[in-house]
Amino acid sequence: MASHSSTYVIAAAVMAFLLPDTFCWVRGDVSSVILGVIMLTMGLTLTADDFRILFSRPMDIFIGACAQFTLMPLLAYALTVVFGLNPYLSIGIILVGCCPGGVSSNIMSFLCRGDVAFSVGMTTASTLLAPLMTPLLVWWLADTRIEVDTLGMFRGILLITILPVALGFVVNRYAGRQRWYGDVRQVMPGVSVTCLALIVGGVVAQVKPQLMQHGMGLFLLMLAVVFCHNTLGYILGYSVGRLFRFSTAKKRTISIEVGMQNAGMATVLATAFFANDAVLAATPEAILCVVPCAISCAYHSISGTVLAGLYRRYGEKE
Repeated sequence: MASHSSTYVIAAAVMAFLLPDTFCWVRGDVSSVILGVIMLTMGLTLTADDFRILFSRPMDIFIGACAQFTLMPLLAYALTVVFGLNPYLSIGIILVGCCPGGVSSNIMSFLCRGDVAFSVGMTTASTLLAPLMTPLLVWWLADTRIEVDTLGMFRGILLITILPVALGFVVNRYAGRQRWYGDVRQVMPGVSVTCLALIVGGVVAQVKPQLMQHGMGLFLLMLAVVFCHNTLGYILGYSVGRLFRFSTAKKRTISIEVGMQNAGMATVLATAFFANDAVLAATPEAILCVVPCAISCAYHSISGTVLAGLYRRYGEKE
């Protein structure tokens, strides 16, 4: 599923660019509900043992969470300066950097023979911290010309991430042993990928006029920024593992966890708080903030799959 997810997301993006009316309905509250479904699928896989990891390995999780919420936000900010991005493109990549780890990072850790328990613990911890950390970091790093509704973002992240995850966990807790539940869990990865593809398709449909206006230069610029952000995240995450003398499996895991962000969340937050209808009516250019988020959605899936394969191949040679 991990190897196919990027294909589906890219296909949705291409289709949305060619036939934008197909995805024009995926916007606003609809995008928030779709992200909620993605987070629900994450909750449906969580068990009490996953939460025990947070308390049984507190130092590992603490180091991982600190790396997640310092390296990626600061990298994003540095790249906005290096590439001279305008305020709207800047807020997009900063949003990506300030979001928690990606849901599919657990699959990547499994594929590369990393420490899956550590991966689940890091994803769970960063997701639980997101309602507080993401708005505060965005407020701190955003261009002063951009108004950041920190309280609104706090409430929004609670509604579209924490509540669905909690609901999924409760369902898993009380229905996990039912025979039918196994079939539900099998289709959840497909549902998650489909939802992510819909979010990206909706964003591409919205930003098509701006992409046509700015030409291929805008796409290549943001692709370069996303590449640097993601790649440096992998490298620095692995370096943190080496600094604290983690095992090889844990170094691979923290590398993937730090580098892969929940870009779907960033996309929804960008649309809801920085490119909603009221903002776009006054400043149409604000729609540019969702471009880095949409590119990150597809690119992180591709790079995570490639990196997991490289780690696994390198391990087999050793």
